Amino acid sequence: MDPQTTYDRRWIGLGVLCLSLLVVGLDNTILNVALPRLADDLGATTSQLQWIVDGYTLVFAGLLLTAGSLGDRYGRRSALSIGLVIFVLGSIASGLATSAGMLIATRSVMGVGGALIMPATLSLLTNIFTDPKERAKAIGIWAGVSGIGVAVGPMLGGYLLEHFSWGSVFFVNVPVVAVALPAGYLLLPNSRAEDSQPLDPAGAVLSIVGLVAMVWAIIEAPAKGWGSPEVVGAFAVGAVTLGAFLWWERTTPHPMLDIRFFRNRRFSAANLAVTLTFFAMFGSGFVLTQFMQFVLGFSPLEAGIRSVPIALALMIVAPQSTKLAHRIGTKLTVAGGLAIVAVGMAVAATVTPELGYGRVLPAQILLGIGIALAMAPATESIMGSLPREKAGVGSAMNDTTRQVGGALGVAVIGSVLSSQYGPAVTSRLGGLGLPSAVVEPASDSIGQAMAVAARLGGDPRAIDTPVGTQVADAARDAFASSMGRGLLVAAGFALIGALVALVFLPARAAEDATGAVDVDEDDALTSFAATPELGGAEAVLLRQEAFDGGGGEPDRHDDLEPTPVD
Repeated sequence: MDPQTTYDRRWIGLGVLCLSLLVVGLDNTILNVALPRLADDLGATTSQLQWIVDGYTLVFAGLLLTAGSLGDRYGRRSALSIGLVIFVLGSIASGLATSAGMLIATRSVMGVGGALIMPATLSLLTNIFTDPKERAKAIGIWAGVSGIGVAVGPMLGGYLLEHFSWGSVFFVNVPVVAVALPAGYLLLPNSRAEDSQPLDPAGAVLSIVGLVAMVWAIIEAPAKGWGSPEVVGAFAVGAVTLGAFLWWERTTPHPMLDIRFFRNRRFSAANLAVTLTFFAMFGSGFVLTQFMQFVLGFSPLEAGIRSVPIALALMIVAPQSTKLAHRIGTKLTVAGGLAIVAVGMAVAATVTPELGYGRVLPAQILLGIGIALAMAPATESIMGSLPREKAGVGSAMNDTTRQVGGALGVAVIGSVLSSQYGPAVTSRLGGLGLPSAVVEPASDSIGQAMAVAARLGGDPRAIDTPVGTQVADAARDAFASSMGRGLLVAAGFALIGALVALVFLPARAAEDATGAVDVDEDDALTSFAATPELGGAEAVLLRQEAFDGGGGEPDRHDDLEPTPVD
């Protein structure tokens, strides 16, 4: 496809990219609504529910950097097409799963497809939209589509679960892919890097092993004990392997992830902001969906409808956030967004069965606004800090931090919840003299507690026997208080992210004349020092040229090539 045709079709191409992104976002949110049904129909424990979510996410995150490199080398449209095929095949297999273990495995296959889809969409966007202002606007729309998935997923999932089996939440991906796959082939360019680097299989293996070990330890620690040999060993393996990954990437001549990129605060601080943003989104969604169904007694469809406010806030604010960042700077926009996320988490932590949805609603609105303010400007900061030939790496890094943040959000909040929930239920029911046949399953998860309560007294939402009422009330109270503690921990992480963004994230960007990185004025010398082929005089001259925009605000020069300085 010639450049002029690509330019003329750029907004149509954005629509195709957003549709491809939607299938990934839709899958994550629609699954949250189905978690209680999975607990009932497959007998999944809390740990298994977490792995149904995190098994996908870990494979996804672990393969993203490799997938981004493959797209840069062999063509980003090709990577997108192959990813969509693998994703839909994994979706069909997931819908036909007959056990929690099988579903974890098929979801992992979907993670392979997602790893090819996500970096391809953002790297194609970056190469299609070469004008910085248009690119920022396109990224805002791209980020807003995440809100569409958040909005449509719970409602669609609730409707499907009301009328069909839980497998339908995976089969819904089939028609979306049926449209996105041919549209992408016909309307998108198969862009690739002109000077692609060899692959880095050692780096890929080290990153996957390290991430899996660390998150496995976080998820399993409440059940096995934080000091158990398995958990301590997994933490040690994860730390050593990730350390080896960083060492390897610094020493290998063709790294999957050039560690020098992190010298640029516009790249590194923005990645941390994205990580904590998705930590909040995935973690809060994991527990609030269960709270609305198990504790407040809403059906999947009712819970899905009540999840719309966070999505609407995200959809409305995300496209506007890049405009706000242009006015007040990326630093204040992202830091303010994470601060609002922390407030939203703190409000959600005060929810009780008695306060009900009236307390959930303001928390959702705050979370949606905060996530939207942080996500789009941080993403644009990451993509704008690298030259377009490195778009696959930049996109993959952005997506890796999204998925790692999401996995850790589910793992950390879920682990705090699990570690608090079991002892709270055991203490309350054990004090009432109830038999272990009732106490043990009730203390494992709120889903099993409600199943026990139903057997003892009918419908768990209208239990009319003393024992059934005791079990249900104990489980609801324990879940709410345990969820609150987990959300307070998450609020603390969000506040740390806000402070980091406020201190380290540059307010505005300027690209140096080599096209290597985007930097703010404070970062200019660091950036040029990281470019070994430039001497001191050349660095000073290029620094002056890069900030010769007038009015103290640097210009963007995305298309400049290196200019020899005599």
